[in-house]
Amino acid sequence: MSFSYAQEKTVSGTVTDQSNLPLPGVSVVEVGTTNGTQTDFDGNYSISVEQGGQLRFSYIGQKTVTRSVGAGSVINVEMEEDAQALEEVVVTGYTSQRRSDITGSIVEVDSDKLSQIIAPSVDQALQGNVSGLTVSATSGTPGSTANIRIRGISSITAGNEPLYVIDGVPVSNGNVGASGAYSSLSSLAGLDNNNIKSITVLKDASATAQYGARGSNGVILITTKRGRVGETVFEVNSSYGFQRDAITGPVPLTAANRLELTAEAYFNDGLAATKQEAINDLLASDFADWDAAGRPEARWDEAVRNDAASVQQHSISASGGGEDHTFFASLGYMNQEGTVVGPSFERISGAVNFSKDLTSNLTFSSNNSASHSLQNAFLETSAYFESPRSAKFFLSPLNLPYNADGSYNLFGGSLPNPLYLMDNNIYENRLTRILSNNSLNWQLTDNLSYGTVFNVDYQGYNYRNYSNRNYGYGEPTSGDAEQFDRTNVFYVFQNFFDYKLELSDNHIFDFKVLQEYQSNRRYFLGGSGQNFADDGLYNLDNVGTPNSVSSSFTDFYIASYMGLAKYSAFDGKYVLDLSYRREGNSRFSQTNRWGNFWSVGAAWNIFKEDFLANSNVVNNLKLRGSYGVTGNANIDLNLYQSLFGFDADYGGEGAQFVDTFGNQDLSWETSNTLDVGVDFALFNNVVSGSVAYFSRTSKDLLLNVPLSQTTGFASQYQNIGELTNKGVEVDLNFNIVDTEDVQFSLGGNFATVENEVTELPLDPNGVERTITTTTTRIETGHPVREWYMPTWAGVNPETGAEEWYVNGVDGETTANFNDAEAVFQGSNAVPTFTAGLNFNFKYKNFFINANGYYAGGHKIYEGWHLYLNQSNAYPILAYNGYTSLLDRWQQPGDIARNGAFTTGATPWQRNSKYLYDGDFIRLRALTVGFDLPRSATDRIGINSMRFFVRGNNLLTWVKDDNLLFDPEVDVDSQGGDVTPGETGLETPPARTIAVGVNLSF
Repeated sequence: MSFSYAQEKTVSGTVTDQSNLPLPGVSVVEVGTTNGTQTDFDGNYSISVEQGGQLRFSYIGQKTVTRSVGAGSVINVEMEEDAQALEEVVVTGYTSQRRSDITGSIVEVDSDKLSQIIAPSVDQALQGNVSGLTVSATSGTPGSTANIRIRGISSITAGNEPLYVIDGVPVSNGNVGASGAYSSLSSLAGLDNNNIKSITVLKDASATAQYGARGSNGVILITTKRGRVGETVFEVNSSYGFQRDAITGPVPLTAANRLELTAEAYFNDGLAATKQEAINDLLASDFADWDAAGRPEARWDEAVRNDAASVQQHSISASGGGEDHTFFASLGYMNQEGTVVGPSFERISGAVNFSKDLTSNLTFSSNNSASHSLQNAFLETSAYFESPRSAKFFLSPLNLPYNADGSYNLFGGSLPNPLYLMDNNIYENRLTRILSNNSLNWQLTDNLSYGTVFNVDYQGYNYRNYSNRNYGYGEPTSGDAEQFDRTNVFYVFQNFFDYKLELSDNHIFDFKVLQEYQSNRRYFLGGSGQNFADDGLYNLDNVGTPNSVSSSFTDFYIASYMGLAKYSAFDGKYVLDLSYRREGNSRFSQTNRWGNFWSVGAAWNIFKEDFLANSNVVNNLKLRGSYGVTGNANIDLNLYQSLFGFDADYGGEGAQFVDTFGNQDLSWETSNTLDVGVDFALFNNVVSGSVAYFSRTSKDLLLNVPLSQTTGFASQYQNIGELTNKGVEVDLNFNIVDTEDVQFSLGGNFATVENEVTELPLDPNGVERTITTTTTRIETGHPVREWYMPTWAGVNPETGAEEWYVNGVDGETTANFNDAEAVFQGSNAVPTFTAGLNFNFKYKNFFINANGYYAGGHKIYEGWHLYLNQSNAYPILAYNGYTSLLDRWQQPGDIARNGAFTTGATPWQRNSKYLYDGDFIRLRALTVGFDLPRSATDRIGINSMRFFVRGNNLLTWVKDDNLLFDPEVDVDSQGGDVTPGETGLETPPARTIAVGVNLSF
């Protein structure tokens, strides 16, 4: 048989004759070698095979392929990556390691899984694919940020976001949007998903301690695609689809519903002798026009819906290289419309990555990407009446969206028609992001190399807001506008030495020393004004009345020195690695600026021991463990300083005031993490997976501590407090069928996390403080922000009054809310149990892939029940409630969820009635596709072609029937208008169906 490389991982050939084989009937072909000699990709080979025997093609990191042969038969083999390959090289931070050498908890998600989720921001594809990682989208508006937590919450008032690293360099990520009022904009949305090779999530100290004071919340490594030696290969990826909200959400009351409920409220309050009399009075007054017009229904939920919300992604790339260089270049475009009128996201992006051997021992590499994104945003994080998202909740069904002639109905009052505003107002977020990562690597000797890296992350953000002068909130001021520019420039410099010491084949040492310096600079300039002379004028130079102008500059710096050491003994049977990092951060005073962070990890590859070396059952068995100290410095700048503010006005003159109560003793928050686990593969890798236990204790918390009002300040950041996170993580994969025609695998993961506050500061009387809000409390012995409120006892069937337990638990009840004691409700907003499930089936050229996600063990609070879901005046007279209110008490003996309706405007009564079980299951992705057979692709001169239909968020199951909003909420927001764990008025995730094609030639 002769065969040649058509492309990487592909082998083809024809059987030419027969011979006796060393192992009768079976021949093992190592791709890329012949008789133990490495060969070029385009070299030709020949082999003699016994007719009726088999050829087995194997390659490190690839799944072994077995083919039956006969004289003259043509054999085409396309090898696939083997996720269980023990010698697979995995990016683990500043280094790459063989999987068998890894001592910590690391999960890699490849490009195939990442491509299954259609979203501008690639981090949303991690949901369900990484055990112990919780992803909750803050909004389904295109381009919005995702809230990611790895192994729970490690801090109370400092940041809990993981560190993002792109191609080995830490970068600035997060929300770059204007404010908490408008849709957020993720800086990750500037990256083209098609350019990402893989994402690796680092969870334990042996992996994250390398990043010092930024590693306590976990690290997410993004590796982009690069070129490879060989002929130039072009790839085209294109998809187009449509989307709607993943869940229906609360259904608003109709006008007929409002008439019925309002009449009941009048009757209950004694404003009418009978309910029918109240109906007659209303039909003669507030409902008269509606009744005369034939009782039309506005249905604002349908009026604002974008029924044809499209989403499209297109990219083309080229990669290749020669003996001394490689390159990868791409161009991409994405456009996604919102599921309601108004919002959208558009991005154009490009990338050029290349490497060049300048000499035989000096290599230059440069990875560069650039993108420009435009997000048409809108007000959505609160009760903003201009927002189309909140229209169905606040606009009366008596006000129709359109007039009889099809024009917008410009009804007056404080609740304007959002359809007109979306056409005549402007809410724009623009982001230009440029990433350039450049490195030189110099091989000084066979065992010693030096490298230097320079990285620039440039983010240019522009925000523009305009309210028209004719209608809505801009009308009283004859139009108003706001605009600002914010520029972030993030620099990283690295210098490092790598040294490999081999004392013998049985004792190998790897050392790395690294120096790193980071600089972040932010420039801001903005202004606002009002009073435009004419329509069509939007810019600030056209305003008649300038209101404000502001500018600022902020910067911070990080310097660090790091050492890594790894010892591998007896062909990797025993592995020990150590890391130490000393880091300084300008967020702290000079006396507390530097911190020390370290880790130690060990692994025992039991499967390499002699007693398992020839086992037919155990293919991999590794025990691993690690312990280390990481840090957290994710707080605002200059908090250690006592500062004056100068943005005050006194009689028309500039003035200064005492602004910040500093703390010179402020220092690092630290996390001590223990991680132990076992990795295994059994029965020729039919069953594989891992089990791990972790325990993380966060100490010296950067806590915003309340102060006595006599100080003139409300609070001060101090290093006080402690909390723990403990849990178990399990990853399993079953390779059930693996034949030439049929492949079927089933995999999944689940994780638990238990969070507990173990120490808080003392008040002046020596009593441990608690931090209490209207719905939560932070107290030792409980999870962070555990729900804390009165407990609802139901509706009294005789009186129709809502009641609560006096002691907050059971027994005596009261209809006076103020007499009910608030108590802990047993959980917080963070899921204590998460799970992911993936299904992969292939029959010849047809395939089906599916991915699901489960989260549970937590509770979600309904944030807007006062105005929308209580039996008072708000949802029937002022705004518009849900049809769930129809389950209400009407007469003695009724068993109902809601009490008797009243025309009174009751105050906030936050209680457990509106606290729901947050458990849910979501079918995150389903892909059905067809790969064009090799015989067809060869005839048309291409490498491969795939057609697919893909769906995202197709099904959602929610445990609690009373939870009408989407169950995916922001679980740990720290700032802005979003309250952690509460349902809001944000856009839910989108249900998407798209068709696409992947082409390689």
